[in-house]
Amino acid sequence: MSKLWNMSLACVLAIVAALVLPDAALAAGGHHPTIPGPELSAVWVIPFVCMLLSIAIMPLAAPHFWEHHFGKISVFWGLAFLIPCWLVYGFSTALYEFLHIILLDYVSFIILLFALFTVAGGVRLKGSLVGTPVVNTGLLAIGTVLASWMGTTGAAMLLIRPLLRANAHRRYRMHSVVFFIFLVANIGGSLTPLGDPPLFLGFLKGVSFFWTTTHLFSLMIILSIALLAIFYVLDTVLFNKEGRPTPPASEQSDEKLGLDGKINLLFLLGVVMAVLASGMAPLGTWIEIYGVPLEGQNILRDLALLGLAGLSLKYTSRRCRELNGFSWAPIEEVAKLFLGIFLSMIPAIAILRAGTEGALGSLIQLVTGPDGQPVNAMYFWLTGILSSFLDNAPTYLVFFNTAGGNAAQLMGDMALTLTAISAGAVFMGANTYIGNAPNFMVRSIAENQGVRMPSFFGYMAWSCGILVPLFILLTFIYF
Repeated sequence: MSKLWNMSLACVLAIVAALVLPDAALAAGGHHPTIPGPELSAVWVIPFVCMLLSIAIMPLAAPHFWEHHFGKISVFWGLAFLIPCWLVYGFSTALYEFLHIILLDYVSFIILLFALFTVAGGVRLKGSLVGTPVVNTGLLAIGTVLASWMGTTGAAMLLIRPLLRANAHRRYRMHSVVFFIFLVANIGGSLTPLGDPPLFLGFLKGVSFFWTTTHLFSLMIILSIALLAIFYVLDTVLFNKEGRPTPPASEQSDEKLGLDGKINLLFLLGVVMAVLASGMAPLGTWIEIYGVPLEGQNILRDLALLGLAGLSLKYTSRRCRELNGFSWAPIEEVAKLFLGIFLSMIPAIAILRAGTEGALGSLIQLVTGPDGQPVNAMYFWLTGILSSFLDNAPTYLVFFNTAGGNAAQLMGDMALTLTAISAGAVFMGANTYIGNAPNFMVRSIAENQGVRMPSFFGYMAWSCGILVPLFILLTFIYF
């Protein structure tokens, strides 16, 4: 907890420092230069690629070094972009890009994860669930349903610990967590704007709240049923291979099934409502730091989320969290690694936003056919592949705007195009550990509780072997 406090304090000090810095850009007429996306070559993406390779390779090649220094490595790759940006485009541009990504994206991202991690970590399923194929499949199905209504992160944080406890006696556990990431942390969040950030951005752009419910329902059902069936067969085979084990008598609880820390369900509802309200009640800019506008509804949302996390800590007993296997290590790991990811991906997002004028222009052009009509299959795959490695929210917006950016038209004549963009952004976030916020969190919690998870590329072997064929099937059926 002390480490988390130190990180929060560092963020506050950075903001205070920014407030007192000489505001050269404002003095020059209020213009804050940004890195020019159309001018950037692929060389600028090297720090981001190296950040991903560090996550993928170093835990295997140098596990002891990585365990003790991954935070420093993350900062190094962030600086590997910021320092060249400073040298090439000037201090004002580098500082503005830093503050823009930190204040508008990273801080809100971490606060939301911290609130959900803290609140959901205070809910403990009492009694003994035994991780049989039927029970495990049922937990995955429940989480998939909940994800669209409490967010993929909320549902994942609520159910991952019960799943891990139910399977603590099992020899083979890793596959359950992998399918949990597929279903609960990604695909289940496709039916409402509450489920996943890209859909929430679409809602803010004018897409009706229940539009995704009606248009992505059949795609989500096909994927979910297929994945649950595959999981049930795989888990049954492994369960039988283990000799159909039962937990030792010493590990079985005499408690009746129920919930401890139920007040956290109220706090969890508060988190969902705070996020929803922040998108529906714009209050305008309250503070401007070096040209970066901090809007009132976002400030109030983040304060509310921190307040709800504080209430959860106050009103949840320490014993409840201890029995839940709660620790701060997973959120600390995510906060440190995603700092490097957010900083190093700045040029990649700038290139993507440059559209056909950027280094990825040839890819962006693939979504439009010679007759000027949208190629929906390419919208699905390009949005999905880029969302697998970049933040899926800005990726969604890029292709939303590429398709015209008119919500009424996209929900009408171009409904299939918007379906392709939405499905790609949400579904394919499951392709990698960094494709969606809760993926890495779930992995960290599982490893913290003794489950040996696959490496970055090892996880991609699972997603490519299981998810990609299903995505190809969806392409032929729908796009």
